[in-house]
Amino acid sequence: MSTEPSIKRAIAFFDGQNLFRSVKEAFDYSYPNYDPIALATKVCNNQGWQLSKIHFYTGIPTPSQNEFWYKFWKAKLGALGHKGIHVFSRSLRSRIKIIKLPDESELKVPTEVEKGIDVRIAIDMVRMAYRNQYDVALLFSQNQDFSEVADDIRLLARENNRWIKIASVFPKSPATKDARGVQNADWIAVDRDTYDQCLDHRDYRPKTKSRLQEI
Repeated sequence: MSTEPSIKRAIAFFDGQNLFRSVKEAFDYSYPNYDPIALATKVCNNQGWQLSKIHFYTGIPTPSQNEFWYKFWKAKLGALGHKGIHVFSRSLRSRIKIIKLPDESELKVPTEVEKGIDVRIAIDMVRMAYRNQYDVALLFSQNQDFSEVADDIRLLARENNRWIKIASVFPKSPATKDARGVQNADWIAVDRDTYDQCLDHRDYRPKTKSRLQEI
């Protein structure tokens, strides 16, 4: 039987785009205005965990795809890295999304998607668990693809007689359509009041274009 540690070391893993989409739905914010340090620290303090590291992951558009959000993310990621956060980013991939219309015709819509972000998060979570770098994996995401990662880490813990917790953190409000964390992980819902205590008050959006643009 594994022994629960008295001091629980936590590493926060931020799925940047997934978190923003959830925040936008729950709290109606139009851009990623969260402060990862404040948010991770708040959650850990509430749970009695010791925050040791923060890793932040996101896809970003290229200048040709969306110059406005490219500049935003370059500025925000630069600031996060300067604060000691481990940052991982990749350019979005252009894809054609086919939408079927009521008359059975098809509409081809250009879109940009993340590639490799989820894989990088999963690899880091498992690698750091294997190296015994944390007791709590604090995952800021509702992406259900991570349910298998949670299973693998729990198996690793059993095989090595270790105590490891995987917690899925997500914003929640009456506007939230899917108020679920990652399956097979513990769920921690963040309300509006808690979130608003963890805002990044520096606005990285460029002043040269309309701030009504979408990511």
